[in-house]
Amino acid sequence: MSIFDLQLETDRLILRPPRAEDFDAFLRFCTDPEVMQHLGGVQAPSQAWRSFCCLAGSWHLYGFSMFSVIEKSSGDWVGRMGPWQPLDWPGTEVGWSIRRESWGKGYAPEAAVASIEWAFDTLGWDEVIHTIDAANENSKVVARKLGSTLLRMGELPPPHGGKPIQIWGQSRDQWRARRGP
Repeated sequence: MSIFDLQLETDRLILRPPRAEDFDAFLRFCTDPEVMQHLGGVQAPSQAWRSFCCLAGSWHLYGFSMFSVIEKSSGDWVGRMGPWQPLDWPGTEVGWSIRRESWGKGYAPEAAVASIEWAFDTLGWDEVIHTIDAANENSKVVARKLGSTLLRMGELPPPHGGKPIQIWGQSRDQWRARRGP
């Protein structure tokens, strides 16, 4: 099976590697000031394209990256979610970002559970972290719903470097103890 055939399902969502047809929705996401306020700011279309291709390329080169999150009922792209570990990243992250129109529906924790399970079971990770801007209260709520706690302060590598970031997370053993075998 090709990584591009990979698909995780939850009750309401499909998580799969990004496809070219996802780009228009991804671009709208990256140009929404409210969505991007804790994600480095609004991106120009050319920058959003490079970000999108980075996610897709990581799947090709390393066998994992953030998934495109698709709403089952509509087929709409609603966000990006999943394992993320760029060079010099502060750990093995499962991150989330949902388009504004889909906020408040519980999609982030629902998709994060599937992503964390996949990261532990398939990638063999021993820990997942979530890098969260200190002002991003919504992401802290999601992290707490997942059973994650604030582990430490840290910094992201360039071009994001220099700004302190909260690093939330938990070990595989903590996840399993909370969720069961």
